[in-house]
Amino acid sequence: MNRFATSIAAAARPAVLILSAILVTSGCRAKAGAGLQEASAAPASERAAAPDSVTLTPEAIASADIKTVEAEVRTVGRRITAVGEIEWNARRLVHLTSRTAGRLERVLVVRGDRVRPGQVLAEIHSPDYLALQAEYLQAAARARRHAGDPQEETAASAFLAGARERLALLGVPAPEIEALDASAPPRPLLAVRAPFAGTVLESAVVTGDAVELGSSLFRLADPSMLWAALRIQEKDVGAAKAGAEVVLTAHALPGEEFRGRLVLVGDVVDSATRTVEGRVEVANAAGRLRPGMYIEGTAAAGGERPALVVPEASVQDDDGRPIVFVRTGERTFTRRAVKTGPRFAGTVEILEGLAAGEPVVTSGSFLLKSELRKGSLGED
Repeated sequence: MNRFATSIAAAARPAVLILSAILVTSGCRAKAGAGLQEASAAPASERAAAPDSVTLTPEAIASADIKTVEAEVRTVGRRITAVGEIEWNARRLVHLTSRTAGRLERVLVVRGDRVRPGQVLAEIHSPDYLALQAEYLQAAARARRHAGDPQEETAASAFLAGARERLALLGVPAPEIEALDASAPPRPLLAVRAPFAGTVLESAVVTGDAVELGSSLFRLADPSMLWAALRIQEKDVGAAKAGAEVVLTAHALPGEEFRGRLVLVGDVVDSATRTVEGRVEVANAAGRLRPGMYIEGTAAAGGERPALVVPEASVQDDDGRPIVFVRTGERTFTRRAVKTGPRFAGTVEILEGLAAGEPVVTSGSFLLKSELRKGSLGED
């Protein structure tokens, strides 16, 4: 019996050894596989974390013209912002019509022309103008003839004044009326003149056209003083006050500001947009603004408070999120995500992500973003 058990044990020993070897080998393979998985997972996690800092050489900083300013706390007030368009000032528009019947001998301007005050725009051959000149010359001769005559002087003077007034109603300037002389023939053409410096918006006639009293000739506009038609949100109407200064910026003129005065806050809320008309009168002596331009207007509305602000140029867009670059070392700059608030005259309020006194980059941010991207790609 003992011999039989010994024989069985001897026969089973190799099988146990083989099974142990298999288990050990499987365990080693499992550990090796886990190690490979961990090794491959580590770089993946490192790749997911993009670098937030970049260090530049002094030469690179100088070449990129990197400049910084400190974030600071300023006293700011609530501001109203509204969008709209530039339009012509209706108080500086004029529709020129014919003051007499006749024929256009010359049309000297067309749509789009810039004109000076008193510039001749067209000339009309008019029988009525010729007749009024003759009447004036007769009245002037009669007034001279009866000068000093107590019985005739008053009537002669009144007749002369009436003739002068009728010529003035045709648009003849006073110096031209006074210059009429019996020794010279009457002027055959009546000049149509520009009442102010401006732009010809519309020319309704050409040379040779026959015109009647009241016929449309030209439409002029003065571009030196325009209106900004703003759409003020219903929630801001209570804070919008006529007379307030408004700072305007135009989408077509980035970086430029134009200052005007709010001259009207409308009485009716538009049922579709829930806005009220706001009219700003703005000087345009340089001619930079043009009717039809999209603009944004900002006006103070009281409620002063302290706010942490940085220049607008320091806030960058990084894949849809606002960031700033903070100088964290002599040559090191760190990307910092921030939460922004309202804008105040070239600055942006920072609600989260920055502290007062931290130096933020205002110039050269493009190079810093490029260097960070290169670092991120290198780790990939």
